[in-house]
Amino acid sequence: MNVQIFIPCFVDQLYPQTAFNMVKVLEKAGCSVTYNSNQTCCGQPAFNAGFWEDAKDVCSKFLKDFSGTEYIVAPSASCTGFVRNYYSKLFENSSMNNTSKEVQKRVFEFSEFMVNVLHVEDVGATMNGKATYHDSCAGLRECRIKQEPRKLLSHVKGLELIEMNDVETCCGFGGTFAVKFDAISIAMAEQKVTNALATGADYIISTDLSCLMHIEGYSRNKGYSLKAMHIADVLANS
Repeated sequence: MNVQIFIPCFVDQLYPQTAFNMVKVLEKAGCSVTYNSNQTCCGQPAFNAGFWEDAKDVCSKFLKDFSGTEYIVAPSASCTGFVRNYYSKLFENSSMNNTSKEVQKRVFEFSEFMVNVLHVEDVGATMNGKATYHDSCAGLRECRIKQEPRKLLSHVKGLELIEMNDVETCCGFGGTFAVKFDAISIAMAEQKVTNALATGADYIISTDLSCLMHIEGYSRNKGYSLKAMHIADVLANS
């Protein structure tokens, strides 16, 4: 199966190894992976900030960069959810409306693609320790992802997955929310980390590095040993 990959801005700049690990797992699952080096942003930051016309320019480029018929896979439910749920609104009554709808059908978050499209749950990964899973708002509410990452993690040899309390509660990141309302954002991270630590977990895992960056930043600041990991990094362990 031929697959195009979309690498979000912050993954490209801050966590490139996660992108390489996603490719590693996809190739192990039998995919032929291509990366269009012209790709930039999905347009979400500008859209969320209210600059819709600027966002439309960026989103138009995304549609052109990912023309074709291949599946588009991203290590981010946040970006996937934005393309899938908001492009139709942005391009409504425009000449790119049909193109937008076609792309929306082809874009998938990594874990849901593995389970729902490739029908692969066991990739032969190994990682010793206890872990808890964080449902990102975008993954849970925009992409309807719940069981897919858990199915993948349940097959990781040596890993014990323990559910935390209030697992579906936001971690407090929310993009610019963490900057505009930092006190509230930090309090929400504290709640999330407290619930994760109560499970005795060594790791907190999610589909979204934006959440994990926020959670690990708080955890490190407090001197906790809780390690944040993207699911692609876990599955690449073998």
